[in-house]
Amino acid sequence: MPPPPLPRVLVTGANGFLGRHLVAELLRRGYPVRALVRPGGAASPALPPLSSLPIEVVEFDISQHGKKSGPFALIAGCGAVIHAAALAQVNPARNRAVWAANLSGTERLLRLARKARVGRFVYVGTANVYGFGTKARPGDETRPYAGRRYGLDYMDSKRAATDLVLRAVAREQLPAVLVHPTFMLGPGDARPTSGALLLALHAGQLPGYPLGGKNYVHVQDVAVAIVNALTQGRVGESYILGNENLSYKEAFGLIAGVLGVASPRWPVLPPLANFYGLFCDWRATLTGCPAPVNAAMAAVANDGHYFTAQKAHTELGMPQTPITQAVAEAFDWFLTHGYVQ
Repeated sequence: MPPPPLPRVLVTGANGFLGRHLVAELLRRGYPVRALVRPGGAASPALPPLSSLPIEVVEFDISQHGKKSGPFALIAGCGAVIHAAALAQVNPARNRAVWAANLSGTERLLRLARKARVGRFVYVGTANVYGFGTKARPGDETRPYAGRRYGLDYMDSKRAATDLVLRAVAREQLPAVLVHPTFMLGPGDARPTSGALLLALHAGQLPGYPLGGKNYVHVQDVAVAIVNALTQGRVGESYILGNENLSYKEAFGLIAGVLGVASPRWPVLPPLANFYGLFCDWRATLTGCPAPVNAAMAAVANDGHYFTAQKAHTELGMPQTPITQAVAEAFDWFLTHGYVQ
């Protein structure tokens, strides 16, 4: 007998950096895809329109739909959901729009998923909803949330959304799996998010490096693990999706080496970083214009946000592509598409 057909997968945030890789990975494996994008959320000219792919494209902003969950037609006929849509804005640190997108949007999509009785709901969060650790003892999925100290609505809203999904699993038997990427690098970052770091280093715009660090991962490895979670992830379980833990000094040196530029030489000590963050907050308040960083961002940069992805590697078969390759592919993509002068 032929195998049963694969379920149609609703992908939210399909026009984003990760979303594009998710759509491509799903198509590669033969899944039918319905892509949910915000109205007017056109992709960069550097990327082909989603409508050119063999998928359904639906425009709807689930974060701005009042108290309703959204029309059932959004999810009708879909057997699975990958909820990757989020507003990853950290400047300004406090922003109601972040809560609308990350918490209210998730709540409304959960209502639709329950109504449609989907077979799998994969929620895409962030590793920062867990407590970070050191390189010797990196944070994992058992560590309690440590990000509230920073006062960032992005981290706080993603932790609240994570709790919302976990409650839906416990109280309503929602077949959900939660995945939490670290700092993603790779090709196709059309509205440079994480890739902005590469462009800034190439342009010589970073004179120094903070004393903290973070975990880095290839965006394609994340996409593979998330699609694997549709069938391999355990319901109610969370998985950190990451790879290499690097201090900022190490990361900047690695990236600069791949790009063939000089690495920043001077450490930015925490008191100086904190002072600069507070100064930027004061200037933003005075002028009404956003500053390059804020006090919360400076505080984050002073800490080592190190995690292990061993659980995802073991249970989701997550690849571990070297970060040098992620950087090289990302920068080649920027070169090819005219981002680098």
